[in-house]
Amino acid sequence: MMQYNNENRYVRRRFYRVSPLALIILALLLPGAFHAQTAEAVENSGFSRQVVVDRARELSQTPFDPNQGQVPKALLNLSYDAWRDIRFRPEKALWKKENRPFHLQFFHPGLFYDRLVDINIVDKGTAKRLPFDSTMFDYGNNHTVPEQIPTPFGFAGFRIHGPINTAKYFDEIAVFLGASYFRAVAKGQVYGLSARGLAVDTALPDGEEFPYFREFWIEKPARRSSSLTVHALLDSKSLTGAYTFVIQGGKTTTMDVTATLFLRVPVKKIGIAPLTSMFLFGENTDERKVRDFRPEVHDSDGLLIKNDSGEWFWRPLDNPATLAVNGFRADNVRGFGLIQRDRNHHSYQDLEANYERRPTLWVEPRGDWGHGHVELINIPTDQEIHDNIVAFWTPEDDLPIGVPQTYEYRLLWYHGSFTHPPLGYTYATRTGDAGNGGQRFVIDFRSKALNLLEPPSNIEGVITCGEGATVTEQHVEKNTHIGGWRLSFVVRPDQAPSALEKVLPNRRAPVDLRAFLKINDTTLTETWNYAYRP
Repeated sequence: MMQYNNENRYVRRRFYRVSPLALIILALLLPGAFHAQTAEAVENSGFSRQVVVDRARELSQTPFDPNQGQVPKALLNLSYDAWRDIRFRPEKALWKKENRPFHLQFFHPGLFYDRLVDINIVDKGTAKRLPFDSTMFDYGNNHTVPEQIPTPFGFAGFRIHGPINTAKYFDEIAVFLGASYFRAVAKGQVYGLSARGLAVDTALPDGEEFPYFREFWIEKPARRSSSLTVHALLDSKSLTGAYTFVIQGGKTTTMDVTATLFLRVPVKKIGIAPLTSMFLFGENTDERKVRDFRPEVHDSDGLLIKNDSGEWFWRPLDNPATLAVNGFRADNVRGFGLIQRDRNHHSYQDLEANYERRPTLWVEPRGDWGHGHVELINIPTDQEIHDNIVAFWTPEDDLPIGVPQTYEYRLLWYHGSFTHPPLGYTYATRTGDAGNGGQRFVIDFRSKALNLLEPPSNIEGVITCGEGATVTEQHVEKNTHIGGWRLSFVVRPDQAPSALEKVLPNRRAPVDLRAFLKINDTTLTETWNYAYRP
């Protein structure tokens, strides 16, 4: 697995019945005309995922309309507290009185949510648009807001409720709200990191493009269904997309995703299955940016990758002084995710945020995705309200215009710390000053198998260090307090920092560090990776 570093950063048309043969001829003579299916057409022909794919293809052949679905300025000018005062009435939840396994609640447009989203309900193969109804909402002190809502209107998003924790109460399982963002939880969890439909040009100098889900089709579940199917139409300046999510809540909440993309114009960087999280500081943070009573503050503490070769690769997250972009070679990647491994409340000491209950999110590709890399972006922040961590897979070659590209994968929202037998996993990474410009690293590896090994087992650490630094004082010992083994070492720069480098400590390129434990010729742990900054 290779690595590179780059330090710096949502008309109806009349539908005429014609013969199937005529439709085929029309499709051949007028590219795109056959795909201009509308809500009326859907109601006559029956809804399927192909309808969304055809809509995305047709939409990609027309210029992006930045004014589509705009929200009235009066709603955008609401304060945060005013928008929060607009609440959905739970008794109005869709399917609540029908004894269905899922209920839907909706979000009101306004403030940050500046795009109207159309929501369609699919029942017995027929899709019908769900009309906006202000009686669904309690406007609190916003007495004049209902008067400012035009007709027709739309929603900002929706949330899915189900009996995920108990059979008698419907808790939130997932939320789709804002651009192409969505979140989910497993049993016993609280919301943490988010996923997105797609990332475009993230951390490039010209700025990031944010595609958004402009329309949804939600299939009405059968009374005994264990899953809910949601389709979405993605739109942006550069591309369109057709998405299908099959969502099932539980001890692990799963989403089976199928995404078909159509490019309008060339795109410099595409991020498939993007994840967004927060890392303010952790046990590996040598110098904090804020004074805080809590030992750690993060939604995720590391990036994990399963390579096509079978190697497991762990990179602790960081809150750097400047934007850090790292790519990890991952041809036909078998899995990657942002992991919250530390599940001990004592590590956070936060009675409200409950960081120990935040989900781990794992991406499991279906089939071969081809050549590419997993990209990790660490954005500097001094507040935990900002999501400053981004991870996604990006293909090596540019996606072609006019040729649909389909990616299938499963998203798993885990409750546990997500370990993977039989390998030992990185339990903790700690760093500190070692004097004379050096930095000490202490890495604890843990697993049931490792715990069974007792000294004098012939366990050794294998450490590789990139150019610009040297590893010294390497030591491996049993750590009975965690049921694992500890690897410690010191890294020193090959040259003392210059006067300018002392003032600008990030002037030097970071040094790539990698380490794992082995016994004889058997690898015992995942590969730990870090960017050491001399």
